Amino acid sequence: MQNKHQKVQTLLDAIPYIKKFFGKVIVIKYGGSAQTSPDLKEKFAQDIVFLSLLGIKPVIVHGGGARITELLTKLEIPSHFVDGHRVTCEESMRVVEMVLSGEINKNITSLLTHHGAKAIGISGKDSAMINAVPKDGGKFGYTGEITKVNGEMINNLIKEGFIPVIAPIGDSAEPNHPGFNINADVAACEIAMAIKAQKILFLTDTIGVLDKDKNLIESLDKETVEAYKNDGTIAGGMIPKVDSCIEAVHNGVNKAHIIDGRVEHSILLELFTSEGIGTQFIRKDNPNNGIDLEKL
Repeated sequence: MQNKHQKVQTLLDAIPYIKKFFGKVIVIKYGGSAQTSPDLKEKFAQDIVFLSLLGIKPVIVHGGGARITELLTKLEIPSHFVDGHRVTCEESMRVVEMVLSGEINKNITSLLTHHGAKAIGISGKDSAMINAVPKDGGKFGYTGEITKVNGEMINNLIKEGFIPVIAPIGDSAEPNHPGFNINADVAACEIAMAIKAQKILFLTDTIGVLDKDKNLIESLDKETVEAYKNDGTIAGGMIPKVDSCIEAVHNGVNKAHIIDGRVEHSILLELFTSEGIGTQFIRKDNPNNGIDLEKL
């Protein structure tokens, strides 16, 4: 009986957060082990369906770097990274689109639908939803930089009750162009800003941003992020993530979080518990950073 009461109390404790997030849009960047482990994929799908049933409106932006690298290696197509961004040649761009828009996007959409969600898989090329140009003037090949996101299209899908599952492929203004490989963290950030999301969550293979002693940094703002980047604490693939988080909270998104996707139901733990998990990103002058609105 005591165990049953504890379960009821857990539900009651979540009520204030359910009220705060009801009707709000939350962007979730889905990647890492959460995207490849069969068990974690099931838990992720359950979490998304649960959010939807509570009246929360999730938007999924997924990566697929590990699978892309695996396939490029098998095909003996060279690939390398600069500051966490993949340099994409024309041949590898075909593989990127095949993996992201085809294999991974449709697998996620199918899984969510199987669990009862009304999910729809789309690419940034669909209706030119994500417009892009070559990043750094072509230094990264067919890796792109976003110039515009059609937030109206995404919001229309949400209004129709769909959960958009978005592959980060950018469309070019040139006809017959193969498109652009967009860093999924950056794409998630730009989409969150375009649709005025309440919050953005990045599911990763780490407990959050760590200091040099491997301890979790629970909260960061623009100034502390720059300091950690300058001293090398934040480096490599973490750079696009933290830059995206900071850009989001300075452009209309209330909060951004990097959380551990290897933890079962990590999304629910972040949204519906007072402690939360991972690293949160805030804007210092945001009035909603007070204790009473901590979870907004």
